[in-house]
Amino acid sequence: MGEREGEGEGEAVLFPFMAQGHIIPFIALAIELEKRKKYKKITIVNTCLNIKKIRSAIPENSSISLAEIPFNPAHHGLPPNTENTDNIPYNLVIRLIEASTTLKPAFTQLLLNIISQHKRKLIIIADIFFGWTASVAKELAVFHVIFSGCAGYGLACYYSLWLNLPHRHLHLQSNHQHFSLPDFPEARPIHLTQLPANISEADGTDAWSLFQQKNLTDWAYSDGLLFNTVQDLDSIGLAYFKRKLGLPAWPIGPLLLSAGSRGKGGGINPKLCTEWLNSKPSKSVLFVCFGSMNTISAPQMMQLGKALERSGKNFVWVVRPPIGFDINSEFRDEWLPLGFVERVRESGKGFIVHDWAPQVEILSHFAVSAFLSHCGWNSVLESLSAGVPLLGWPMAAEQFYNCKLLEEELGICVEVARGKSCEVKHEDIVAKIDLVMNETNEGIMMRKKAGDVRDLIRDAVTVRDEDGFKGSSVRAMDDFLSAAHSSNKLH
Repeated sequence: MGEREGEGEGEAVLFPFMAQGHIIPFIALAIELEKRKKYKKITIVNTCLNIKKIRSAIPENSSISLAEIPFNPAHHGLPPNTENTDNIPYNLVIRLIEASTTLKPAFTQLLLNIISQHKRKLIIIADIFFGWTASVAKELAVFHVIFSGCAGYGLACYYSLWLNLPHRHLHLQSNHQHFSLPDFPEARPIHLTQLPANISEADGTDAWSLFQQKNLTDWAYSDGLLFNTVQDLDSIGLAYFKRKLGLPAWPIGPLLLSAGSRGKGGGINPKLCTEWLNSKPSKSVLFVCFGSMNTISAPQMMQLGKALERSGKNFVWVVRPPIGFDINSEFRDEWLPLGFVERVRESGKGFIVHDWAPQVEILSHFAVSAFLSHCGWNSVLESLSAGVPLLGWPMAAEQFYNCKLLEEELGICVEVARGKSCEVKHEDIVAKIDLVMNETNEGIMMRKKAGDVRDLIRDAVTVRDEDGFKGSSVRAMDDFLSAAHSSNKLH
């Protein structure tokens, strides 16, 4: 397909929020845009310490450029070097989010410099937490989209909850634990235990509510929404945003980073992990990992350890210190059942990894049968792209609704536990592991459905020159780029 006049001359500026789970899909999107050769220059904007991390994840031969904007955590009552949610306790996350709105003058100046230096078509691709960038773009007459690393369904539930806080009216109906979303009836009722702590505690005047009410309503100033998802998996959520905001919602996923680009620097040598997996039979291993920001409580960790041992299944478990301890501190064997580490090592049944593991490589290995996950969307996409069904343990943000989508709508997940404080019993976890990994009717059906979803995802990103076939995500990306290019905005 030949380039139209002017294509390849534009400039794209990408601005992710300062959290690993947000930055990863933005890097993957920048790499995909570079492959498309539609933009002469692609720039990822962030603060100093995040830019260093991003630089290590950009392929060596890439022309993607990085732009640093100043940020001083101390000015916002944050500890030194606090520029990413991965390094701070949960109660300080809102402070970092509030502080991020002060990046507006520096970001605006950066855009003005680009506009004055080049006469190129400019587009801004901003994070879901950076709604304020939409009004900046409107003032500068620049094409703007919000990019969500989340699924449409999960984000629709999250968006609706923040703007309506419907659970606040439940006290009027005694003993009622379920409620519906007033503007998203297609989502099945939500249970009070499916609310992340910040929404559960919100009353409309708290810091999170005040931020989200402004942030989410600012999306209306944008020119569209990009989602790291696939149309046929996520049509309900995508339809919600089209209806709610009257904007295009382009499903362009999955955008995934290769394993080597995701490392945090610690963890395990990927070669050792692969060698261990190679020694196991096909579809015999459970992978357990709760993402880059999450951990579970000490009692939950003890029960999970017992469950993994009693299940008799092979497993790879990425462990971090439990809640209440510095997540970056040394892991202590006392947090696991007595003698667990030695027994696992001697039996060869388990492989315990500290802090980080090569998740993409593990999930795509023939030995892996299921994934016990927090249901962060990056992890979900990596699992589904490999055809691996999930055991869900959602903990924060929209993870509860990702799990809901996977279990209730797609039938490829079983929820094991809910949240960081719920009581879990190892017997219940063992039963769920057996349900998914054994030759039960449910397990066989889940694995089949997960394989079907893998094929559907592959189709979405397929281009076949011989018959002109383009998958839904390829077409959505074409449509987005075409809309950006044909926009009558000046810059």
